[in-house]
Amino acid sequence: MNKKLAILLVIVIAVSMLAGCTTNSGNESSTGGNATEKNNNAEEKITLRIYAQYFDDDTKVPYDYAVEELKKAYPNVKLELEPQAQDDGQKLMTLAATGNLPDIYQVGLAQIENFKKSGNIMILNEVAEKTGFIDKVYESAKNILYNEDGNIYAFPYAGNEYVLWYYNKALFEQYKVKVPKTFDDLLEAIKVFRENDIIPMALFGAEGWITVAFYDCLATRWDAGGIAKLDNGEAKASNEAYVNAAKTMQQLVKAGLFSDSVNVTNYDQASELFLSGKAAMFLNGQWYIPDATKALGDNVDWMFYPSYDEESYEAGKTVWSGGGAASGYAVNPSSEHAQLAAEVAAFISEKYCEAKVKLRGMPFVALKVDVEPETDYAPMTKKLLDHIPNITSVTKFDWHLTNSLFKTTIEDQTKFLLISDYSVDDFIREVDNSLN
Repeated sequence: MNKKLAILLVIVIAVSMLAGCTTNSGNESSTGGNATEKNNNAEEKITLRIYAQYFDDDTKVPYDYAVEELKKAYPNVKLELEPQAQDDGQKLMTLAATGNLPDIYQVGLAQIENFKKSGNIMILNEVAEKTGFIDKVYESAKNILYNEDGNIYAFPYAGNEYVLWYYNKALFEQYKVKVPKTFDDLLEAIKVFRENDIIPMALFGAEGWITVAFYDCLATRWDAGGIAKLDNGEAKASNEAYVNAAKTMQQLVKAGLFSDSVNVTNYDQASELFLSGKAAMFLNGQWYIPDATKALGDNVDWMFYPSYDEESYEAGKTVWSGGGAASGYAVNPSSEHAQLAAEVAAFISEKYCEAKVKLRGMPFVALKVDVEPETDYAPMTKKLLDHIPNITSVTKFDWHLTNSLFKTTIEDQTKFLLISDYSVDDFIREVDNSLN
């Protein structure tokens, strides 16, 4: 009986030793790359909803590039895209109000300020530090990374940007129209183009931000602060500079600067008018340079904003509409995978910068990225890069306005100014009311 028990004990010990060797072997393998890959492959597949711009090459190319790069870095993550509506942020506000906010979403300063109050936006300071995102941001773009309260609420990809007044050089040459320096020059250009069935300027007036940008371009001819001073409470629409801007905008509208359907024209329609040669001028950001160059080649350029006389025109070359503020990819703090979503948002933003430089030839980004453009910078890009050191002031884009009532009002009121018989007095009164 004792002999049998001894044999049994020997067998048990041998089996235990064998099991121990197997376990140790497994632990050693887990520190190697193969085991890590297996663990990654075994991870749960996670789908994150993302609300992002996706409507033209400037938005589709960077997004598609970022998604492909994400597959390599985060093979267990899938992005479910909901294209951002071109509605000045109204749909995003509705998604937040109905508790249907995506895991990751593109946001401007106005939405950041709103969502800070409602608790719909995650503070990203720790993630920005952990991922090394902060170290990659250009010093000149730190104003875009940090909110005024010192926190990070969105991962930016765009640097400081500018409103450009594009024009079709071929049309100007064909009809012997000189590039306008003054408003009188512009009125003469409108007259000539109208006589030849060319729309003087295509504008996507269905979107409030671009009508605000046009008004801002005019206002900066008299006051470099433009709409930024109105937003900051440092000026009123009833001040002389802003009255002059409203009157000039109305005068240009009555002269026929825009199409009759400008109020309902969307971005795609306005862009097509310009790129097809049916419109002589176009207003948009510098991000439009690749699209304009691709379609029109050497026949497109940007001009300095016209002004009330040649002296102010020359002085105004250093005063621009545009700028930068906290914006980019934000994260829903109520997301089931908020921490992962924040890391992905940082990754996507960095890859956006890479794509803009590498594939779009646009160096106006927030991050230092280790890529080179596949083609040489377009002439308009080089021209802008040469001029940027001379710029002494910028204003704000509409989506960087912090006074929400003023933002809504100036969008509506500049749209109303596209109606030729709208009263400038009504414009001034309504805008001033929003500032009180």
